[in-house]
Amino acid sequence: MTTRETRPIVQIDIVSDVVCPWCIVGFRQLDQALAQRGILARLRWHPFELNPDMPAEGQNLREHIMQKYGTTAEQSQQARDRLTAIGAELGFAFNFTEDSRMVNTFQAHQLLDWAEGQGQQHPLKLALFAAYFTDQQDVSKTEVLIAATEAAGLDPAAARAALTSGAHAAPVREKQRFWTGKGISGVPSMVFGGKYLLTGAQGAETYGQVLDRCLAEAA
Repeated sequence: MTTRETRPIVQIDIVSDVVCPWCIVGFRQLDQALAQRGILARLRWHPFELNPDMPAEGQNLREHIMQKYGTTAEQSQQARDRLTAIGAELGFAFNFTEDSRMVNTFQAHQLLDWAEGQGQQHPLKLALFAAYFTDQQDVSKTEVLIAATEAAGLDPAAARAALTSGAHAAPVREKQRFWTGKGISGVPSMVFGGKYLLTGAQGAETYGQVLDRCLAEAA
């Protein structure tokens, strides 16, 4: 007689934007903590727009950061260097250039909402992170979004139809209101087991401690 080993599963809700570098850093750190413990996660990504009023043409990323946060060009470069180093340690490539742009992400969130219904939201989210940060693509453009759906193994024709219909615009706005109504004002924000909230990229050790607490309570 053989028994099949079962691995514990923890529900993790992640509120994030696809143009938030600390969101992919935080996820990679979380992934490390899960792997170290042999834990499976039931991940759900939720929409948040860092710049909901960003116009269609976007804005030069360095100019945007300096304007929004009052940083200098030197501080901006230091932040990029730090992110690039952290990303490399986590196996993710940040390829910032002088032409990097901050763009509107409302369409991307609509596509992610559609992908959730297809059971493929997570691979699409990762494909969008890679498209924006690694490949320096404009994730506000429909063709870039459609290419990301193909990379994630989704039907590009169905994805295009979902975007064209506008059917996911209202649901995305409703989900955004839900999370901001819960007090979420920055990302990444992760909720573990529906109980424990961590904001910002907290590192594998901190995520691991929360995972251990969830498992202890489940036991």
